Amino acid sequence: MTTAPRTKEAAPAPDRAGARLPGPRAARPSRRTPRRRTGSAWTPWLYLLPALVVLGGLLVYPIYQLGLISFLEYTQAQVSGGEPTTFQGLGNYRELFADPQFWQVLLATVLFAAACVLATLAVGCALAVLLTRIRALPRLALMLAALGAWATPAVTGSTVWVFLFDPDYGPVNRVLGLGDFSWTYGRYSAFALVLFEVVWCSFPFVMVTVYAGIKAIPSEVLEAAALDGASQWRIWRSVTAPMLRPILVVVTIQSIIWDFKVFTQIYVMTGGGGIAGQNLVLNVYAYQKAFASSQYSLGSAIGVVMLLILLTVTLVYLRLIRRQGEEL
Repeated sequence: MTTAPRTKEAAPAPDRAGARLPGPRAARPSRRTPRRRTGSAWTPWLYLLPALVVLGGLLVYPIYQLGLISFLEYTQAQVSGGEPTTFQGLGNYRELFADPQFWQVLLATVLFAAACVLATLAVGCALAVLLTRIRALPRLALMLAALGAWATPAVTGSTVWVFLFDPDYGPVNRVLGLGDFSWTYGRYSAFALVLFEVVWCSFPFVMVTVYAGIKAIPSEVLEAAALDGASQWRIWRSVTAPMLRPILVVVTIQSIIWDFKVFTQIYVMTGGGGIAGQNLVLNVYAYQKAFASSQYSLGSAIGVVMLLILLTVTLVYLRLIRRQGEEL
């Protein structure tokens, strides 16, 4: 059996002058030149310019006035023009930080906001899981009821809750057999009543967002965990919650911002802060200082402190969002 002879590689052919032309070279990997960005770097800012102008007009000037008044002596006498305004520097802040009531209200605000956030997340996540377990018609009814609570104005919802828990005419005390027990009389019961209302109007956002995140999880992952014998709580703790971490971070930070600056519910349901100011939070405390006591400088100083706290929370939120975007 004969085999075809191996053919030698053809030598480079000489040119007309007799010199040999260079032979074929090994193919080298081509270096890709980085693509140039199309358009100008200012293009995104041009799209954002209308929104920035509106936000600047609505936020920048009021914040500037808030900070300016916090450094001045600004009471009812200065408002009416009877006495000139004088620059106080950090005097208003020193007076504010030296007031024990401010620290009590700040602590109460932090604890109340933390309780509201935890309760809202617990109720919202539990109902989001429930939505994945029930049929279409009950799911639709629950979604409509939740969205109705979410769309209810804060003043209306607070008024309804005060009526429901009224010691004389409210149906809740009759059903529970509490008689003429007044929920708004005690400090902790009043805070609990406001917490119920805040959770009632806040959990729909968490429920809808988490439910959308759960539906985006591949069903094969959950089925595999169930086949391995994991309980529902273990599936949530070890599978669902880690995959929902970006969504949970978003709803947590936004709930912190919303619940930290609660005003309407406290003011309406406790009559402006409760008996002897026992249910004050920072927003209501600033309102009382500025408008009830005509100490506009102290009220502005409290507003600046709240602004700095919420700005810190917002920066943490943006940093977490950016880190999650880089991980993805």
